[in-house]
Amino acid sequence: MTQFTRRDILKALAAAGVYGGVMPLGGFSNLAFASTPSSSPIVVVVHLRGGCDGLNFVSPASDPDFITARASELRVLSDGKDAGYQLDHGPVPNIDFRLHAAAGGIAELYKQGNLAFIHACGLTDSTRSHFVATDMIERGVGSTAALSITESGWLARSIQARSSASSNGLQAISINGAVTGDLQGLERAIAIPDINNGLPMVGGAGVATALWHMYNNYKGPMGEAGKLALQLPALVDQRIGRDADGHVIPYQPENGVNYSVAGGFANALKSAARLIKMDAGLQAITLDYGNWDTHEYQQGRFRNQVEPLSNGLSAFWNDLSAYHDRLVIVGLTEFGRRLRSNKSGGTDHGRGSLMFVLGGKVRGGRFYGAWPGLSSARLDEGVDLAVTTDYRRVLTDVLDHVNGGKNSTLFPNYQHPGSLGIFS
Repeated sequence: MTQFTRRDILKALAAAGVYGGVMPLGGFSNLAFASTPSSSPIVVVVHLRGGCDGLNFVSPASDPDFITARASELRVLSDGKDAGYQLDHGPVPNIDFRLHAAAGGIAELYKQGNLAFIHACGLTDSTRSHFVATDMIERGVGSTAALSITESGWLARSIQARSSASSNGLQAISINGAVTGDLQGLERAIAIPDINNGLPMVGGAGVATALWHMYNNYKGPMGEAGKLALQLPALVDQRIGRDADGHVIPYQPENGVNYSVAGGFANALKSAARLIKMDAGLQAITLDYGNWDTHEYQQGRFRNQVEPLSNGLSAFWNDLSAYHDRLVIVGLTEFGRRLRSNKSGGTDHGRGSLMFVLGGKVRGGRFYGAWPGLSSARLDEGVDLAVTTDYRRVLTDVLDHVNGGKNSTLFPNYQHPGSLGIFS
C-alpha cells in the first residue's frame, strides 16, 4: 500500500487547487484567504454557557433590597477582604455597583475605558430552558415561535450582508467542536477546537486525497460542499508557522502575556489570537466558556469561573494590542439566575443577566441600558431581575459599528428603539 506523508498530501491538494488559490472545478476560481480588507473589524463572541449569574458578577452592592434578598457569599461586597472592584459611572448614581473580587483583569479593562457593561439584559421571552434560550440568542430572535422560521444565525446573516457575492476564503471560525449557532448558515465557517498543534487531516493524508478526488467528481452542491470542507482547514493550516522538519512552532504571545492565567480557557484564547494575527480576512470568531449553571455550591464555583475569564480576557487584549481598533469582543449568556439563592447554596434559572462589550472603539468605563431595581414590585414574576435591555439592541449596536450601517433588520420581528451609544 502506498504511504502518504503530510508533504505528499499538501502537494496533492495544491495540484488540485486547494493550496494554490485556483480551483478549476466547482466555481472556486481565485479562492484566496484574505477576501476582506485587513483593516476590517473582527467580532469575537464569547458565549458564557450555562446561564451566568450577572448579579454575582456585577452586584448592586449597596442596594438594600439586594442585601436583604441574598446571602453575602453570593453577592459582591463593598468592604472586607472579599470586597469587589468599585465601578464608576454605574447605571444608578446612588447605588455602589461592584465587580467580582476575582475579576481584576476585567476591572482594569473597564478602568481603561475599553470595556462597557450592559446589565439587566437578555431575552424578552421568559424561557428558562438552556437549549431554547441558547437557540433563540444564537439565531437572533425574540420568541420561541420565531425559531421555526429562522434557520440561520445572527452573525452569519451579518457576515453575508457585508460580504460581496463573490467573497471567498474563510469568513468565520468557531473555536469549538462544532460551528456555533450564531454562525449557522454561513458556508465559509468551520469549527476548530485548537490550532496550537496544527490542523492534522482527519483520517490522514491518504483519506484526504481520496475524499478530494471523490468530491471533485460530484457535480452540484454536495461536491462543492465536500471540497470546501477539505479546503478551508487547509487554508488555515498553511498559515501556521512550522520549522524545517514540519513541526508547529509554538505560539509566542506579545507584550509578555502568559495565557496560563486563563486556566482551561487558555487554549481557546491562544487559538483565537493566533488566527487573528494571521491577517487572513476572518470576520468573526466564536468561543465557548461553559459551566456557569451554578445550581449548587455557587460561591467557590463562581469564583473559579470568573478568575480565568477575567485573566484570559486581559491576556487576550494585551496580546492583541496592534488590533485594538479592529476588535469587538462581546460576552453574553442565555439568561441570568434567580435573585434569591436555593437551599443548595446556588441559584436557579432566572431572567436578566449581564453582557459586556470590549474594543478599541468602545466608549467603555460605563454602563448602558436601564437598571430596573430589585424591589419586589420591580422583579420579573416577583423573583427575577427584569430584562430592560433586549440583547438584540446590544448586538445591533455592535453590527452597526462593524458593518457601517443599520442592521436591526437582521433580527426578525425586532423593533429597534435606537442606539445605546456604546461606540465612539
